[in-house]
Amino acid sequence: MTPNQVNLLGMDRQLMAGFFSDLGEKSFRADQVTKWIHQQGATSFEMMTNISRDLRKRLSTLSVVDIPGIANARCSADGTRKWLLRLEDGNCIETVFIPESARGTLCVSSQVGCALNCTFCATARQGYNRNLTSSEIVGQLWLANRALGSLGADPDGLPGVGITNADITNVVLMGMGEPLLNLDQVLVALRLMLDDFAYGLSRRRVTLSTAGIVPAIDRLRVECPVSLAVSLHAPNDELRDRLVPVNKKYPIRTLMEACRRYVADAPRTRITFEYVMLAGVNDSPQHARELIALLQSLPVKINLIPFNGFAGAGYECSLPRDIARFQELLIGAGMMTMVRKTRGDDIDAACGQLAGQFIDRTNRSRKMRAHPPA
Repeated sequence: MTPNQVNLLGMDRQLMAGFFSDLGEKSFRADQVTKWIHQQGATSFEMMTNISRDLRKRLSTLSVVDIPGIANARCSADGTRKWLLRLEDGNCIETVFIPESARGTLCVSSQVGCALNCTFCATARQGYNRNLTSSEIVGQLWLANRALGSLGADPDGLPGVGITNADITNVVLMGMGEPLLNLDQVLVALRLMLDDFAYGLSRRRVTLSTAGIVPAIDRLRVECPVSLAVSLHAPNDELRDRLVPVNKKYPIRTLMEACRRYVADAPRTRITFEYVMLAGVNDSPQHARELIALLQSLPVKINLIPFNGFAGAGYECSLPRDIARFQELLIGAGMMTMVRKTRGDDIDAACGQLAGQFIDRTNRSRKMRAHPPA
C-alpha cells in the first residue's frame, strides 16, 4: 500500500459511494465492491468480475484491500481461538473467537493497547500506542471469518478443537482498548458490521463495551445504538476511582444518567454491566447491596466476571462461594445476573488478559512495573 492509495476495507458504503463519485462512477459500485470485499473475501480487484476491466485497473492503482496479517494463532483446550495480528506499522493486537453451541462470539480490539488505566487489566498494564483505523477494526472480523473457514480457507492452520459453531454470530468490542475513545473509526466499522451488503449483523448482536466515556455514549446512542456494556466493577466512586480511573472524570452518577438516556427510547433494551470479582476488594455483601441500590431503576443485565490473573496483577479472584453469594443477593433483588464462564484462560485469551506487542508511548508499562498496585 502506497501513501496515495486508500484502503477500501475500512470504508462503509456511504464513504465508498463518495469514493466512486469522485471517480465519476455511479453509487451502485459501492454496493458491488462492499459485497466483494466483505461477503466474498476479495482482496484482488481482478476477482470482481461484474466490474469493467478498465475500472478494475483504476482501482488497483488508487486503492487496495489490505488485511492485517496473522503473526501467531493459538487454540485453547475449550475451542477458544486467539490471533495475534500484525499491523502495517509493526504493532500487534489480539482478537479472540469464543465458540458455543448456539453462537460464536468474536472479541474485537479498537486500540493498540489502551488509553485508560484500569488497574486489573493486562492490556492497560501494557500502555497505549494509538487508535486502530476502521480497516484494522473490521479487518479482524474479515480475517476471523476466513480463518474459521466461512470463506473456504483456514490460513492459521489450527485444528477446530472443541468448536461446535464456527460461524460468527456476535461481535463484541471488548478486546484491547476503549472503543469510545476511538469513536469515529469505530462507527465506520460498526456500520459495516450491521450492513446487509457486508456482515448483516443485527444491532442486538453487536455489543460495545465502555469504561464510561459519557459524551461518546450519548453520541453512540444517536448515530449507531448497538448493544451497550458498561465496565462498572465498583458500586461507589471511592472504589471505582481506584479501579477505573476514568471515573474521576465521569463519576458514577454522571455515567448512570448517560445510561438512562441510552435506553430512554428503547424500553425493551437492557444495558449489560460488567463487574470483575476481586477478592477482598469489591466482592462483599455490602458491595452487592450498594450495586443493587445503584442499578435498581435501570433495565440491566449484570455479568459477574471471575478475575483472570496475569503476571504481576496484584489481585486475586474472589472465592467461588463469595461470587455465588454476590449473585444470589442480586438475583434476590430481581436483577438478571450471570457469572461469566472463563474461556481461553490457558492461552491468555480470557477477559482482561489480552496483550498485544507494541511500543508503549505512555511509559505506563514501565511505571506499573516499578509501582504495582497494592
